[in-house]
Amino acid sequence: MTTVDDSITSKLDVERVRQDFPALALEVYDRPLVYLDNAATTQKPESVLTEEDRWYRELCSNVHRGVHYLSQKATDAYEAARGKVASFIHAGSTDEVIFLRGTTEAINLVASTYGRQHVGSGDEVLITEMEHHSNIVPWQILCEEKEAALRVAPIDDRGQLILDEYERLLSERTKIVAVTHVSNALGTINPVREMVEMAHRQGIPVVVDGAQAVPHLNVDVQALDCDFFAFSGHKMYGPTGIGVLYGKRELLSAMPPYQGGGEMIRSVTFEKTDFAEPPARFEAGTPNIAGAVALGAAIDYLSALGLAGIAAHEQQVLAHATDAISQIPGVRIIGTAETKASVLSFVIDGVHAHDVGTILDRQGIAVRAGHHCAQPVMDRFGVPATARASFALFNTLEEADRLAAGIHQVKEVFG
Repeated sequence: MTTVDDSITSKLDVERVRQDFPALALEVYDRPLVYLDNAATTQKPESVLTEEDRWYRELCSNVHRGVHYLSQKATDAYEAARGKVASFIHAGSTDEVIFLRGTTEAINLVASTYGRQHVGSGDEVLITEMEHHSNIVPWQILCEEKEAALRVAPIDDRGQLILDEYERLLSERTKIVAVTHVSNALGTINPVREMVEMAHRQGIPVVVDGAQAVPHLNVDVQALDCDFFAFSGHKMYGPTGIGVLYGKRELLSAMPPYQGGGEMIRSVTFEKTDFAEPPARFEAGTPNIAGAVALGAAIDYLSALGLAGIAAHEQQVLAHATDAISQIPGVRIIGTAETKASVLSFVIDGVHAHDVGTILDRQGIAVRAGHHCAQPVMDRFGVPATARASFALFNTLEEADRLAAGIHQVKEVFG
């Protein structure tokens, strides 16, 4: 469980919170670390590190398969983590929560199972222009296999979805809609509930890439009414190698398994295999038990802090950084949607993003530089890459100021 004090649940005491993250005490090139690469992966609080270590030291055993004490305790911890996930995203049942390696595997599961069942020659899959490669490539593979078409809803110059165009592209040929909740490259928060309603009016199921949403927003999958929702533990202060697919129970029950092996079966003979009900049907083999338990600890941590306070703080840091950077001559912010989460992507005239990232790194400032696995977004804005600062609950206004000062230093280096 988290050690967060009750006093910081309503308004984030950032200096107190920072003490929970060992990595923030690091120095890089003799400078205090400013970690602004949270959209790639977040740092981990002590409670998450402790819980994963405790599992290996005290509870290490396989789940669901033993009658001995450790196996039962490991199973209890693993299934308790599933319950925490279900509560955190407001799923209707723990049976709707599948543990996987991350968002990428979750989307691939849906494409490979539900997609192969329901998409045929001449059909269409609809995505948006701001998708991460993980929400593009699986659908391209499916469409190529099924001789279907991938359709793309455009975005405007601010990085906002053109909702009228999205609605226009929905048709009787559309068999799946797959959209990001929050853009990893732009920070744009999509109107997912409205998009789901539009799709459902035509009987089209919706897959939501929620990787960038769960650390910043209060996600209620039942209120969104999405059919599938995928996210990763490592972007919400949990470990790498663990993620979640939420799916409506009636859809999961009708889907074939993604992989074959142990645990996902009722019975096996050489003539026939009977598969288990979800979620076991989609969790073949020994799962990442320690990762799931530690993800549960991350959920405890976020819940104790309160997502409302987290969101308010992150918006304050984002606004402060945006204001400071937008005043620097020769700097252009990529992604200026009216509704954004804590991503700030930018380019500097005459300086490649990789050079920006390298010079900032020498000042102890960690940002991401590149296309962010969103090359179509870069193409849309006519840039090869951007530098991306992405903020988390432990970042401060002073760190935003250090970022701005670092950008001034980049400009000095390049004259």
